[in-house]
Amino acid sequence: MACLLVFGTTTVTDRRYSRNVCERFHCSFFDSRLSTSLFDPLVPLCGNHYSLPMPFTFRVGTFNFENLFSRARVLNLQDHARTAELLTQVGQLEQLLGKATYSAEDKTQIKKLAEDLSTYIEIREDRGKLFTGRGSTRRVTASGASAWDGGVDFKRADISDMARESTITVVKTLDADLLCCVEIEDRQILQAFNSQALDSKKFKYSMLIDGNDPRGIDVGLLSNFEIVNIRTHIFDRDETGVVFSRDCLEVELKLPDGRPLYFLSNHLKSQGYGTQEGNDAKRRRQAMRLAQILREYNLARDLVIVAGDLNADPTSASLKPLLTIANLFDVLAVQFPTVQERWTYKYKNELNQIDYLLVSRPLKLGLRKATIERRGVFSIQNIIGQPPFPSVTSSSTAASDHCGVVAEFRV
Repeated sequence: MACLLVFGTTTVTDRRYSRNVCERFHCSFFDSRLSTSLFDPLVPLCGNHYSLPMPFTFRVGTFNFENLFSRARVLNLQDHARTAELLTQVGQLEQLLGKATYSAEDKTQIKKLAEDLSTYIEIREDRGKLFTGRGSTRRVTASGASAWDGGVDFKRADISDMARESTITVVKTLDADLLCCVEIEDRQILQAFNSQALDSKKFKYSMLIDGNDPRGIDVGLLSNFEIVNIRTHIFDRDETGVVFSRDCLEVELKLPDGRPLYFLSNHLKSQGYGTQEGNDAKRRRQAMRLAQILREYNLARDLVIVAGDLNADPTSASLKPLLTIANLFDVLAVQFPTVQERWTYKYKNELNQIDYLLVSRPLKLGLRKATIERRGVFSIQNIIGQPPFPSVTSSSTAASDHCGVVAEFRV
């Protein structure tokens, strides 16, 4: 039995072409009945005649902004090993400050760490006093954590106008309808950037929920499609503790024809701060939790995108629980045949893919092209054979160490 498909004013009735049309529009043909991945439920006209929404084209991107207006000073260092050392010391200080009772040795160590880290952090005292005295007479007088309220705050450094101009150029060049925004200070900053900096390229909607990282490097979303529903994962826990270092921001969007699209913005555990074993273990926990979340969807049928900085290359065992999911595809792997072509991050002489757009099967079938925008990175001319954007004249005026990634779909 032949099946009639209606695409606007176009009809197909010949059985010889039914399967080709179904495959083009991501459908499956079973026992003369049409089951779709993108257009479910179909609108029956009569008998075996069905009406399908007209396909349209849109672009999806991801970019690690490395902040917009200010950034934790400790993250601005070019020497990542030094940053890792400093963040380890901050962790030691926070552990000491959390003790119920401070011994004499604890107090000496707290004072020393606070002084050694003073360029990068300050200790905020909201109630009670941790310290008394100044300069050489400064000492810890609190008896323990319950004797005062406060915490460690990261000092921030302003981002230059030229660096921000480079970021604006990258975002405008990506020309995305949906953009995963990694390492943003807060939602107010994201809104201000969108409304004041992007001009005719500004997005209709923005969303960011403050995550678990105190350094102001949260994940957000800029969208031209209506935001219908939001789900945060900052409170997700497993047997080890809190899962996500920032958040996995899960957003339901409504496409112009009314179909839902589900977008998960991510920034997984970094490689540089802490031990490699510990970092990989935490990133694997995050990948496993993402895999659990994705099981709530039918990736053979639903429109689902996982985007962001996953902080490991495609061969990493820590990402295996995510990258091996059936019906989930890396658009860069689809577009570029070799791993060497897919690099999105430059550190010294190392080039790696750590930024991803992972899409469900219907989107993979609708992929028209994926592109990596590398001209916002400093010192890449000899690598890519073309100069960076004019505003990128040094590492301090670069948009980021990360490249932008964008993919175009027709669904």
